[in-house]
Amino acid sequence: MPPAPGDHDARRRDVSEAVWRVLAARGFGQLTLRAVAAEMGASTGMLTHYFPAKRDLVRYAHAIAEERTLAALYRELDVTGLAALREYLLDVLPLTPESVAMNRVWVSFWDAAIGDEELAATETARYERWRGKLRPHVLVALEKGEIPADTDVEDVVASAAAITHGLVVQALFDPDRFPPARQVRLIDDYLRTLRCPSTTGSTT
Repeated sequence: MPPAPGDHDARRRDVSEAVWRVLAARGFGQLTLRAVAAEMGASTGMLTHYFPAKRDLVRYAHAIAEERTLAALYRELDVTGLAALREYLLDVLPLTPESVAMNRVWVSFWDAAIGDEELAATETARYERWRGKLRPHVLVALEKGEIPADTDVEDVVASAAAITHGLVVQALFDPDRFPPARQVRLIDDYLRTLRCPSTTGSTT
């Protein structure tokens, strides 16, 4: 007798949570059916019902990471311009245990994506979506006169993404030298370099 839909959905949620815990603790490189099964206290045979192959498991793990990222980021803000850009950049940094786990997952995924054209394409699209989320705030900053009129918006978007992810990597590998307070300060220092001289000051 097949399981009731509710039982199936509950089991899938259990699988999702186990996949996430393995990802956060070990990264994509150690994500296997055996590891997920052990995390759940289940058999690998049960998991093959959901993931016939490792490739299917990796794609599902990517979908979980994307879903959790979207839930954690891109919140609505009551500020605009550079202040809004600042909030979105801080949302990406590993400033809390939850965001450390999130970033550990994504950094570990890069290795899998480099060797897989399909995964690389999804990662390229994800970065473009993120830059697309930052772009409107740079445009508003330009309209408000917070940044010089000749500013190249695309360069600012690219540099903001690059410096933020550079901090992510350094903070993950060297957290003692890059504690949360220093990460925030470095983002603020970067944003001050964008400002018009007449508007130099706090980005908050």
